[in-house]
Amino acid sequence: MSAIKIAAVVLIVAGVLGLAYGSFSYTKETHHATLGPIDLSVKDRETINVPVWAGVGAIVVGGVLLLLGTSKR
Repeated sequence: MSAIKIAAVVLIVAGVLGLAYGSFSYTKETHHATLGPIDLSVKDRETINVPVWAGVGAIVVGGVLLLLGTSKR
């Protein structure tokens, strides 16, 4: 498989996952302090929404790359 085909498949999968889930979240450590034997940390949970247009766009671009990658030969 060429690099273009791999990128196309990755874009298509990412677009489908973006449409299926709609958002993803992650935990970010914002503050950390050590006071003697006590260890304190603050962790924030952040959520990122994936717009529908981004998922559809990734699928379309992946499909175009996949078609262009096979038609050159």
